[in-house]
Amino acid sequence: MKEVKLYINGQWKETVSGEIKEDNNPSDNSVYAKVHMAGEQEVEEALQAAYEASEMWKNTPATTREKILLKAADWMEDNIQEVADVLMGESGSARKKAFFEAGFAIDIFRAAAGECRRVFGEVQHQNPGEMSIIHHLPLGVVAGIAPFNFPIVLALKKVAFAIAAGNTFVLKPASATPVSGAIIAKALEAGGLPAGVFNLVPGSGSTVGNKLIEDKRTAMVAFTGSTGVGRDIAEKAAPLFKKYTLELGGKSPMILLKDFDVDQAVKIAGFGAFFHQGQICMCNSRIIVEEAIYDEFCEKLTAYAKKLKIGSAYEEDTDIGPLIDIKQCDFIDKQIQNALDKGARLMTGGKHEGNYYEPTVLADVTNDMDIFFDESFGPVTSVIKAKDAEEALKICNDNKYGLSSALLTNDISKAMELSLRMEAGMVHINGATVNDNSTVAFGGVKDSGVGREGGQYSIEEFTEKKWITVQYKPFELPF
Repeated sequence: MKEVKLYINGQWKETVSGEIKEDNNPSDNSVYAKVHMAGEQEVEEALQAAYEASEMWKNTPATTREKILLKAADWMEDNIQEVADVLMGESGSARKKAFFEAGFAIDIFRAAAGECRRVFGEVQHQNPGEMSIIHHLPLGVVAGIAPFNFPIVLALKKVAFAIAAGNTFVLKPASATPVSGAIIAKALEAGGLPAGVFNLVPGSGSTVGNKLIEDKRTAMVAFTGSTGVGRDIAEKAAPLFKKYTLELGGKSPMILLKDFDVDQAVKIAGFGAFFHQGQICMCNSRIIVEEAIYDEFCEKLTAYAKKLKIGSAYEEDTDIGPLIDIKQCDFIDKQIQNALDKGARLMTGGKHEGNYYEPTVLADVTNDMDIFFDESFGPVTSVIKAKDAEEALKICNDNKYGLSSALLTNDISKAMELSLRMEAGMVHINGATVNDNSTVAFGGVKDSGVGREGGQYSIEEFTEKKWITVQYKPFELPF
């Protein structure tokens, strides 16, 4: 059994004011690790360490920051089996997903290293004899709060780019996946990151999260998680005039038009709906299909779902692993029953054994059902009939969320025209809603969040602009 300590000011520390929590393995509910949780004293130490290191780190040459991040990536690559083992053991990530996430994390480190030399400013010449210089400067201390579903990747999107931009960092990992935060600390320690630049404080939202948000030493909060918690963070941060990025929930739609190949659509939709047990805010949990191919699609998607293998995260051929918590199964049960009571058809699934939920397809879903609007965060997708492309677009936009979306059609003119009208931060034409890389502008609109993550877009979020003018010729003043 692992024992995971806090990482504060370059040292691994046992808790003195918090607790030692058992971290469970979702595959069999065994105890995976014992984790030292931060109390008030540890959070204070982490914040002060980050604050004291911030002046040194912002003045550290870009080449040094780049070298450290590249070394961290090398450590993660050399230890990819350990990284994947943590993801399988702690978050219930199926083996294929675990190695995918580990590889993505390596790529984020390297992409962030590349951004160290790309914190560009601007020079403007608008008035004769005057030069305007726009600098992008580090904010100082950034606080990050990460989710459980992609616990390393979604934390690193914050940590790596914030550090690349010259900030120091305090990370609160998700309560269900604290060991994943320790993996990031180990990689950065191996890279030679100076003490205080990165600090890890697992703990509760009330003890750790609130302190990180409200403390005057933090200049920014970067969060991925539920819309409800994101709104609470915004309400706390706004009166303090703190920056924040919020990557929140989704009920991501996929529109399938009748000219697209149904068999290919099934593969795209199946991956987008069921990857990592549907525990991704980008999952295409609403599939809107033109009526001419609706019945064929429903039948073929049902057959696809029935072939997916449910099993332990450790098994090579597992497609569907465990949900993070059995409580989520009860929530999904209620959603499905509500839909069935109002006329939906259960094509397959709808049952679970422990926290292993069967891949589920609901047909004939309408907007009077809870599942039309609310996240399931499980392997459940709803198929909705539309008479034509315009009705499909209307159904697509009939939701408070606007994270990811997809549009499947061979008509490129229609694809471009509709994609601009789809109310989402991301639209993937002829691809799945589940799509990401290290350098794109990842983020949503409406209740799906504020701000963007990835590459130069992260650097933009993690810096502030300063305008400096230089008068190099005498000029006439008005008096």
